[in-house]
Amino acid sequence: MSANKAGQNDVMPVVDSEDIAQGVVKHLHQSLGVEFDEAGPAEYWEALSLVVREIDLQRIRATRKKEREGKARRIYYLSLEFLVGRLLGNNLHNLGIFKQTEEAMANLGMPLVDILEHESDPSLGNGGLGRLAACFMDSMTTLDMPAMGYGINYRFGLFRQSFAGGKQVETPDGWREDSFPWGIERAKRKQHIKLYGTVREHAGKAVWEDTQEVLGMPWDVPVTGYGTDTVNTLRLWESRAAHGFDLNSFDAGRYQDSRSQEISAENISQVLYPNDNHPAGKELRLIQQYFFVACSLVDLIHRYKRENGDSPELEQVSLDNIADKVAIQLNDTHPAIAVAEFMRVLMDEEDLVFARALEVTREVFAYTNHTLLPEALEKWPQRLITKVLPRHMQIIHMINYHFLHSEVETVWPGDDNMKRRLSIIEEPDRPGDDQMVRMAFLSVVGSHKVNGVAALHSRLVQEKLFPEFHQMWPDKIINVTNGVTPRRWLDYCNPELAALIDETIEGDWRKDLYKLDAMKAYADDPAFQKRFAAIKHDNKKHLTSVIKELCNVDVSPDAIFDVQIKRLHEYKRQQMNLLHIMALYRRLLDNPDLDVPQRVFIFGAKAAPGYKVAKTIIHAINRVAERVNNDRRIKDKLKVIFLPNYRVSLAEKIIPAADVSEQISTAGFEASGTGNMKFALNGALTVGTLDGANVEIAEEVGDDNIFIFGLTVEQVSELRHRGYNSRDIYNSSEELRSVIDWLDSGDLSPEEPDAFRPLVESLLDQGDYFLTLADYQAYSDAHERIVETWKKPELWWKMAIINSASMGKFSSDRSIQDYGKTIWNMT
Repeated sequence: MSANKAGQNDVMPVVDSEDIAQGVVKHLHQSLGVEFDEAGPAEYWEALSLVVREIDLQRIRATRKKEREGKARRIYYLSLEFLVGRLLGNNLHNLGIFKQTEEAMANLGMPLVDILEHESDPSLGNGGLGRLAACFMDSMTTLDMPAMGYGINYRFGLFRQSFAGGKQVETPDGWREDSFPWGIERAKRKQHIKLYGTVREHAGKAVWEDTQEVLGMPWDVPVTGYGTDTVNTLRLWESRAAHGFDLNSFDAGRYQDSRSQEISAENISQVLYPNDNHPAGKELRLIQQYFFVACSLVDLIHRYKRENGDSPELEQVSLDNIADKVAIQLNDTHPAIAVAEFMRVLMDEEDLVFARALEVTREVFAYTNHTLLPEALEKWPQRLITKVLPRHMQIIHMINYHFLHSEVETVWPGDDNMKRRLSIIEEPDRPGDDQMVRMAFLSVVGSHKVNGVAALHSRLVQEKLFPEFHQMWPDKIINVTNGVTPRRWLDYCNPELAALIDETIEGDWRKDLYKLDAMKAYADDPAFQKRFAAIKHDNKKHLTSVIKELCNVDVSPDAIFDVQIKRLHEYKRQQMNLLHIMALYRRLLDNPDLDVPQRVFIFGAKAAPGYKVAKTIIHAINRVAERVNNDRRIKDKLKVIFLPNYRVSLAEKIIPAADVSEQISTAGFEASGTGNMKFALNGALTVGTLDGANVEIAEEVGDDNIFIFGLTVEQVSELRHRGYNSRDIYNSSEELRSVIDWLDSGDLSPEEPDAFRPLVESLLDQGDYFLTLADYQAYSDAHERIVETWKKPELWWKMAIINSASMGKFSSDRSIQDYGKTIWNMT
């Protein structure tokens, strides 16, 4: 970590380099049973992680003691994803002992850089949703906010991505098969969770019985903050069989049967987002979501009773005032079933009447919406919920009846059409189809606040997604713009730039990112520009080594590094980037002596296994890359790189090296984006639409320091209303037509001539829903502006410095402070 003029960390290190070295040797011998001279990077990584974990555990005990004694109000963040990234280096930075550890490892003869590279990325998330959750946990801890994250301890997570013939290949990611020293099993806190069964009435009370049980085993991961003694906890649930091994079946020779319950239960926490293209997958997804929220709710209720009850008998502690001490944030609709589960606990186990149970539930819950895409707003067949969670389906009906007949009726008396539009239960369009449960509606009805994650997105949530809810409850839907933690996304991943900033400005920007604003005074300084540019060049040289290792392609660090790294989805429009690259290639073939700078287009993305068009885009990019990268005629002026298995640790290498940040989603589709913030923080210039947080980034950096192009939200709406035919653009643009025809010709994939048909059909025959062709020319023109700016280095680096200096608003610390004030009532 770079030297911090404020003192590297506000909390003095609890250990020195000698303590760390002794701790590592102790764990090598006692925990791992390895002789000193036998140890390699893997053993050193595990031993050093255990040393840091000991420090974390000491601080966790102190944190919990302080919170218990103060009867603290605590935030519980429920998320199906926590994309935490490698933990060792980040924890060393946050604890303020990175330099001491470097010295200790050097004295032991094992460089810290080699140890850090050995760590696997925990496969606990997929994209921005999970990374946001990780940044928020970091910020809550840094801000000394009592908090606990709840998720799932996936065995395999998403998948490990590789390419064969340019196509995505998915294999299990056994990220914790060897070791995961950060996770601590808490067997004493395990929970029994019920599924299936029936509901009967006994003495006027609903009883859920004849159920099947699974066991939820918690694993705790410490979450360190920067400049604080506070350490919070991320509790991840692993599913196990409640009854397990069947000895009778085993003795009878039915060996598969003997483990059937174990296998069935363990499936729940095997992978993130099981494929739900079939009924069994849908059922497993629903069970997965219920499993983790049910475990989490009983866990946090027990903690509330232990900490806030006057009686040692926990059952005598009422939950009537639980909202005074508990705030639960639903990160998207994945945990939405928690609303019904909390109501079930309040009514069936705590004997609260329905009306009061709903009041308490609304006081406790808040919901973050992350998408405007209809397919991402989860809906479950009523028949499926009734099968898996029969009591919850009853409760959802009770909530819905009360909402429609007491609340909607008050605002729109006698308006059955409005009731149909706002009902949590969606009626089918065709007779005989199943009714669907709208989980987003359940989240809105069951929460006291709903927030979007960028100013534009929140406005669209109010006006387009939930306009009737906004009319009913004008103060419920608010905005909290996302942010990223500067500790990981500048200090840790770009130490040279962090050191330059420390030399240049006063104060600890790691805890107050607005202090970066002082760097604007140096944007025109030639000496500062030279040092800023040299750091970028060093980062690019490092990335060229990574590219060579992973892709076996040589690229020049003097080229423009143009980067698009994010989940592969048509609305993010990697396909537009591809069409433009193909056009650039054709221009160079027509005139290899074109006066253009070298450009390297870098992609990183995973496509959902069942998403055919997204996987086709990956295949097409890789085939174009193979052609371009091996064509000597264009004199290395263009290279295309698709880095496999995109993940946090790879992003940490790519983002500091980027010159251009591609944020090119169709306006109105990207909720926020956080990659755009990370790139700008590290001095990359954004080419983007006025979508998500791009709008606010443009406001902060100024229109002259960002490359905005394309249709606005209003223009998208107007174009759709007027009528859009992508073939009109295809027919009128010679360049686009030639590129799409080439893609469709089979030339790039002669062994499979129709390989790219799904993409071509999406663009031409299925309406080009995401308006790729409509925005193409404006996108191409924006890239012309990028090239012209690159040719003026003093202007380019001034813009880059202003971008980095203008990112104060986009710290996750500011986001969490906003949540604390406007949603969680944290004083």
